[in-house]
Amino acid sequence: MSGRPKNLGELKASGYRTQSVKLEIRNNLLQKLRSGQPLFPGIVGYDETVTPQIVNAVLSQHDILFLGLRGQGKTRLLRMLTSLLDDYIPVVAGSEINDDPLAPISKFARDQIATLGDDCPVDYVGRDERYHEKLATPDVTIADLIGELDLIKHAEGRHLASEDVLHFGLIPRSHRGIFCMNELPDLSPKIQVGLFNVLEERDVQIRGFPVRLNLDVCMVFSANPEDYTNRGRLVTPLKDRIGSVVRTHYPLSRELGMQITAENAWTVRDSGVQVVVPKFIQEVVEEVSRLARTSPHVNAASGVSVRMSIANYENVVSNAERRGCLANRGIAIARPSDLSAITASSRGKMELNMTEETGQEDKLVGRLVDEAIKTIFDLRLSAKQFRNVAEHFEGGKTLDLGEGLSDAEYLKRIDAVKGFRAQVEQYAAESVPSDASAEVKTGILISAAEFILDGLYANNRINKKPKGSSSIYGQ
Repeated sequence: MSGRPKNLGELKASGYRTQSVKLEIRNNLLQKLRSGQPLFPGIVGYDETVTPQIVNAVLSQHDILFLGLRGQGKTRLLRMLTSLLDDYIPVVAGSEINDDPLAPISKFARDQIATLGDDCPVDYVGRDERYHEKLATPDVTIADLIGELDLIKHAEGRHLASEDVLHFGLIPRSHRGIFCMNELPDLSPKIQVGLFNVLEERDVQIRGFPVRLNLDVCMVFSANPEDYTNRGRLVTPLKDRIGSVVRTHYPLSRELGMQITAENAWTVRDSGVQVVVPKFIQEVVEEVSRLARTSPHVNAASGVSVRMSIANYENVVSNAERRGCLANRGIAIARPSDLSAITASSRGKMELNMTEETGQEDKLVGRLVDEAIKTIFDLRLSAKQFRNVAEHFEGGKTLDLGEGLSDAEYLKRIDAVKGFRAQVEQYAAESVPSDASAEVKTGILISAAEFILDGLYANNRINKKPKGSSSIYGQ
């Protein structure tokens, strides 16, 4: 700050030139493209689909609408647009709307410059202070967005005919910055109409006040698709005024979904229990969300958020952590039985098409888990190769497995099925880290055995009956 111009005269002498915010964003984007810098670090799976749409919109100096279902990173992307702003910009000191010292638009700034001339003090505003966000709700008013006459200022002696009596809303306060309206369809049509002039003419009027504010603002929005019938709709003239509509999407592959979940889920705990989640459990957690998005029982217009995968993954980790604490162990390996914990974290994250009866959502989650296990099982295994397991149970034998068993007892019961231990070890090998301890190897082996048994149950080769925290497998 010490080397920056402190008043208007020094700013002029420095060679500073006024630049529109959209041109500023465009130039900074071009610089990042030329230098190969990542545009949206941490955003996965959009490099070839969504990111090019955003780049084109910015290069065209468009206002942007991000259109997509919930949990597709729309708000996160919008907030990351601030990285394309300059580190700081000069403003008239004391201005409520970030007036450019070389092109002031408010009466306050014009009066300051007229009175003080080149001695008018200059402040600096950082990029994060130039982003304002509003969640659209039915109670949002024009006064919130554009402004209103401030009767307190009037009571202080300022005349109603003076511009000094105005209170500026969020959009004027976003002058020379980015204004974001989240969930735009939720905004009442009357308020949407109030945005027409801002988008097309870049000016606003407050209560019919004769002075127009020629704003320099980049407008960005987020919205769910219009067939989301429980919500409002975008009025057609407003859509026409938005330069580019960028469509977002859910992860296109299971691997991308797993990567997003792993990066966002809280898995490093402070309980003293290290939780290891085998790859096949990670795959099942992600597959549950993927299946929910295509389920005929789930409202497709609502979508199933990535947040469901993240919350489910965290609950699986928590259930394994709980087992580790109860057994007073430092390491816990997630098992298919821990998937029962995702029922709580899945509630409310799916809108069902079926009648809203008590327990319907929980039953659907249970079916999705079984189907997900079957899908992941069938990727690398075949029920036919476990004929020996089915034969073991055909004679009326059962296998009672649960979280209360020690590792030694668990393996002993698995060994009762002829040849099963070797089959489990072969499958579990790909999920064992190269530097894994004996305890981790054993835990993954137990988890893999349970997964294979659940996969056979999902393929209708064996039966499974829940019994408290245990499961009894048989024919």
